[in-house]
Amino acid sequence: MSLEKLTLIIPAKNEEESLPLVLDELKKYNVKKIVIIPPNDHKTYNAIEKYDCKILFQKNNGFGAAIIEGFNNSETYYSCIFNADGSFDPASLQEMYDLLEDKNNQLDFIFNSRYTGNGGSDDDTIITKIGNFFFTGLCNVLFRTKASDVLYTYVMGKTKYFLDNNLKCYDFTLCVELVIKAKKNRQNYFFLNSYERSRLKGIKKVNEFKDGLLILIYMIKQFFVLNIK
Repeated sequence: MSLEKLTLIIPAKNEEESLPLVLDELKKYNVKKIVIIPPNDHKTYNAIEKYDCKILFQKNNGFGAAIIEGFNNSETYYSCIFNADGSFDPASLQEMYDLLEDKNNQLDFIFNSRYTGNGGSDDDTIITKIGNFFFTGLCNVLFRTKASDVLYTYVMGKTKYFLDNNLKCYDFTLCVELVIKAKKNRQNYFFLNSYERSRLKGIKKVNEFKDGLLILIYMIKQFFVLNIK
């Protein structure tokens, strides 16, 4: 598949079991890959060092920090956040890429959504589903976005705009920061139906209650900052 203008940004922490399987699946795609891991995660490094990917040791802690460092090192026109656990289906990459390439669309970002059309998730729990509906609704009310899934980080867009948005969130809050800043900076985005698969190996890194609280605090702060301006 022709994805020569795309780099996958793959944050990985303790994914020595799943990431090799993900990289094996990606071999049939003509795409660049940047994997960002903590400097002390020797198991993940040893598991992927022979694969065709650029490996970065992240300088700052956190899921968001790893993604930001990936964007800063991407040299292609488009970049896409891609999970190391196998939950993102690479079959969606070509459709996302083609939508961005179509000049008639004039799109800057493609956000995937598990809650529209034929989308879905094998990984959702009742807590994460309720939380997602709450935060998506809150984001739409506070920031006038037209989102359907603000907590899903399967996002592809123009690398320049990822960088122009000056992303600051070093934790999972980055997922809502992406949507809010795209809206704030009047960038064009679209939510595409997507199906989230079960993770291949290892344990889930998201803490629903802790990360949910951080996201809520961030959204409230951003609401007042934007309205003061």
